[in-house]
Amino acid sequence: MDMKSGQEPLLSRKEDVVGCGKKRPFWVSSAKVILRVVMWVIFITWAAFIFLYPSDFVTDLYHKWRQATEGTLFGITGSIFLLFSGPILLIAILGFAYIVLAGEEEIHEKKSSKFPRFRLWTFPVLVDGPFGVVSAAEMIGIVLFTAYVVWAFAAYTVKNSELVSWFHVPSRERSILMLELAGLRLGMIGLFCTAFLFLPVARGSILLRLIDIPFEHATRYHVWLGHLTMLLFTLHGLFYVIGWAMEGRLARELMDWKNIGIANLPGVISLLAGLLMWVTSLPGLRRINFELFFYTHQLYVVFVVFLALHVGDFLFCFAAGGIFLFMLDRFLRFCQSRRTVDILSARSFPCGTLELVLSKPANLHYNALGWIFLQVRELSWLQWHPFSVSSSPLDGKHHLAVLIKVLGGWTGRLDRLVSSASETEHLLQRHSKLTASVEGPYGHASAYHLTYENLILVAGGIGISPFLAILSDVLHRLKDGKPCMPKNILIVWAIKTSDELPLLHTVGMESIFPNFSNSLNLEIQTYVTRESQPSLEEGKVIEPVNSAVFPASKGCGMSVLAGTGNIIWSGIYLIVSTVGLVITVALLDVFYINPYHVASWWYKGLLFTACMAVSVLVFGGLVIGLWHLWEIKTSSHEAEKNTENGTVKQNEPKVQKDSSKEQYVSTTLYGQRPDFRGIFETMSDRWGNVDIGVILCGPPALQTSVAKECRTQNLKRRGNQAIFHFNSHSFDL
Repeated sequence: MDMKSGQEPLLSRKEDVVGCGKKRPFWVSSAKVILRVVMWVIFITWAAFIFLYPSDFVTDLYHKWRQATEGTLFGITGSIFLLFSGPILLIAILGFAYIVLAGEEEIHEKKSSKFPRFRLWTFPVLVDGPFGVVSAAEMIGIVLFTAYVVWAFAAYTVKNSELVSWFHVPSRERSILMLELAGLRLGMIGLFCTAFLFLPVARGSILLRLIDIPFEHATRYHVWLGHLTMLLFTLHGLFYVIGWAMEGRLARELMDWKNIGIANLPGVISLLAGLLMWVTSLPGLRRINFELFFYTHQLYVVFVVFLALHVGDFLFCFAAGGIFLFMLDRFLRFCQSRRTVDILSARSFPCGTLELVLSKPANLHYNALGWIFLQVRELSWLQWHPFSVSSSPLDGKHHLAVLIKVLGGWTGRLDRLVSSASETEHLLQRHSKLTASVEGPYGHASAYHLTYENLILVAGGIGISPFLAILSDVLHRLKDGKPCMPKNILIVWAIKTSDELPLLHTVGMESIFPNFSNSLNLEIQTYVTRESQPSLEEGKVIEPVNSAVFPASKGCGMSVLAGTGNIIWSGIYLIVSTVGLVITVALLDVFYINPYHVASWWYKGLLFTACMAVSVLVFGGLVIGLWHLWEIKTSSHEAEKNTENGTVKQNEPKVQKDSSKEQYVSTTLYGQRPDFRGIFETMSDRWGNVDIGVILCGPPALQTSVAKECRTQNLKRRGNQAIFHFNSHSFDL
């Protein structure tokens, strides 16, 4: 690449802007601005109210609000729900309207920037520690949550001291009372944290689409919040246990189940369920026994239900909004996963890697940095495993591919299943069939790899999978003249043995875009860390050990019932279910709770969770049924249209060998590991004063090394040097 092109201003051409298209009408632009402002005002007000809740001023406002709404149809429960859960649901509904107005391709369009600049989400601040790699934006979130917990506990401690001073009791009783009050306050803080706990794991949530945080990133926020929440709830229970033990009434209090007031026994059950989930989710134990972690995490149902029984309906409403959004997402995922999906083809490579090609409908969209969850019922009815998509959406409308590394028991059984199916097809000359269940695809709402003119893709082992999808996506876009920023791509791939080299040839670059070197400068550096010299087979394209193509059945593609699918149906599902919750609670109040004077806290908490479930199953289920019928009608119409036009295409992609080595620079180094300092400095000198997107997919040690070098290069940067933007595509569940 010449120096002139490296010095050109980033995003200098309008046609390169991702998401650019027809100019929107003025009213659409105005509505988007208004919606954005309203959502920010609601969120800031809601967050500020929670943050300042321990203060006397906000507490007084809260009590005045309760008194003003106490005689209404929904009573105290409705007033608390409107204050603490309503805002998050309202933001989700407004977010639906915003996404519809913006258009799915323009939600996160990147504006042109004459000069490179730092971004909070891609600047790594912490690179090694208990949180892993933490960006500046994430660090702000951590500081705010920490400040809230410290401030709230300090404010409550002052209030507790003032309250205890009113009672003239011996010092021992005073200490016991302080312990129990401290436990009460910690439980309240934990309840507020629970309001956020379930938001990151609602994989297809409109909220995540709105702020463009994919589920693989959001999962780590759930982990952080989970540790904080369980620490608070554990201290909450421990303080009460110590106080009761000092008073000699521990056993009686633990078994107590009050009708009016806090029911202790449900709280004990909820805490035990939470502790089991917490302990089995610790990194060491999770890696040793993933299945134990997975199965115990299903206790979240017990945790939530008995939490509602413990605190009652109106206190449960402090956290109900986030839980309700999670329930909506979970039910939608359940419905999508009921569909049996055809595996169109399977290949097994000598390096212990499988490639599966799955059938999907043309109207189910994803981008090249997508993920899916996969279940194969012949192996297990309960286990779901996440895999990065290795195909581009432009490779074909009717299929999606994933690469799977054979590492554990489940993947080993899958490899044997593919081998058995392949042998059946070749020896018996008959077609066998493989099927799977799929959730997703999930991932970024925007294809952010298309927003950088210069890319460094760092992969470790099977981490090359999403970068094959990126490479294919970029080549297709360049060939078709679609918006595409990348003009310079460096792939740095670290592998243990040369057996993994054939994975690069799963993308037929020359067949996608002949002479692509005129439009794309591509360089691939491969580091074989456990071999000191090339093998005799170097340079040969090694064929898969086993491969098979399976027959596809009509209507056996992936279901479009995904939260990341059609935004109109997703929004209707959210709105109808929310309205259904209001209607269900209103009917319950009018025809049961108020006429029969139901007053038991735990029972009303149970009824409220039942209303949440009914609204999702009945009202949401009605929308899902209509959505499913729409899917069938749309698929049938598309099939008829293709038949009339004579454009019916084979679902399975053709396997093509890569013969494009002369089109790019490829270097394979043996017995070495990547020197990221040298690589980054070389690219900075070569590309000049530009933004460089660094996308990584690999183990934690590799993430730490790359993030540390990005931070180092940015901190010592001079005016004419590049800015490195760190993006992790790694998913550790």
